[in-house]
Amino acid sequence: MISKFINRGNEISLLEEEWKKENGRLIVLYGRRRIGKTRLLMEFTKDRKGVFYIAEDSSARIQINGLKNSIADFLGDSLLKTLEIKDWSQLFEYLAKNMPEERFYLIIDEFSYLIKSDKRILSVLQRLWDTIFSHSPIVMVLSGSMLGLMSEMVLSYASPLYGRRTRDIHLEELPLKHARKFLSLPVEEAMKLYFITGGVPEYLLKAAEYNSLSRFLEKELLNKTGYFYNEPYFIISQEFRELKTYFSILNAIAYGNTRPADIANFVGIEARRIYPYLENLIRLGFIERQTSILGSPKKGIYFIKDSLFDFWFNFVFRYKEEIEREIFSQKSGDMSGYYGKKFENFVRKEIFPHLLNYSKIGRWWHREEEIDIVAINEPGKDIAFFECKWSKLKGRDVERIIKELRRKAKYVKWGNNDRNEQFGVIARHIEDKKILREAGFLLYDMEDFERILK
Repeated sequence: MISKFINRGNEISLLEEEWKKENGRLIVLYGRRRIGKTRLLMEFTKDRKGVFYIAEDSSARIQINGLKNSIADFLGDSLLKTLEIKDWSQLFEYLAKNMPEERFYLIIDEFSYLIKSDKRILSVLQRLWDTIFSHSPIVMVLSGSMLGLMSEMVLSYASPLYGRRTRDIHLEELPLKHARKFLSLPVEEAMKLYFITGGVPEYLLKAAEYNSLSRFLEKELLNKTGYFYNEPYFIISQEFRELKTYFSILNAIAYGNTRPADIANFVGIEARRIYPYLENLIRLGFIERQTSILGSPKKGIYFIKDSLFDFWFNFVFRYKEEIEREIFSQKSGDMSGYYGKKFENFVRKEIFPHLLNYSKIGRWWHREEEIDIVAINEPGKDIAFFECKWSKLKGRDVERIIKELRRKAKYVKWGNNDRNEQFGVIARHIEDKKILREAGFLLYDMEDFERILK
């Protein structure tokens, strides 16, 4: 169980608001495995009264009996414990007739397991919500980790519960500034670990058991007995039936095939058939589609969004045979390219918006030319060009990068000839930063990140 509760203030506030409102409230909470849904709900229910039931992947009869006992304990109802209840309708009707008059909660954690075993629970809840629960003191929270099932069966227009929920909350990963609070590592080590695990609280807690990144990798990822060794396999097998196809797509992207036609060719299916698979992976947060900031929205390329998946497919799945035979040797240089890729994305999303005030930020590419960050102000004339380097740069390196940026900037079609251009570099470390800044360059490194990440 997660022992730390960090930066879920917004979600707690939303739950508090629902609690204070009148009549019944129906909240849907969803998010990937180990993201901290149960911990959030435990924090919310402190000093409040109600039923907290954590479902398991078992038969409907076992689940009904488990929830029945939890409700009986809350109501202090010894009779309910002795009753034989065979379906969800009986159980929820009993609760509807015997619930308290004051505000109480009914939390069903891992609700997706209940749907999986018996979809009729959705229709039962719809009927009783419309007739009784919506006018009662109940705050019902349905929480689930199976994102595909939750999206399709609970959140979608076709769901019996559509239009009944009063709030839905998608619990996402923590940004680095909060993820760091789980760790006792220097900022650079913490950043590397974040590029591997992402901001998933339970992953961070596991990593916090180690005082070095290399030891953590050796024991928990690059080891067939490690905690993370089969984690992506478990997650994907929970979400998809065509496991082999989805694994092949993720593997294709990890190998650098980012365009749909290239992915399809790697997987061995027709290009037109690849899109539904890609859309499913996007919907569940495993991959993302990026377009050039000033390019056509129809021309997108695909990247693995989930950090653990990205690392796993690059370094665990790829070397699975060597790891299984215990002959895999991790070389420090092998991961520099990976860290560089993650650093660029991290800077674009979590750092750059705090450095400069631009209305639109993104990658730019056209044919063979590419710029890590192009930022523009619309309406306006301001445009900025930045390169991100997971490196320690000297003054001559910065001057070379800026010179190359100026060359590539001429290909960026935006604004008129009188646009206001700025050029900069963001890196791990930049020597003589003060002197270079006086020359008019915009330069930022880890030293500047500390202010943002505190």
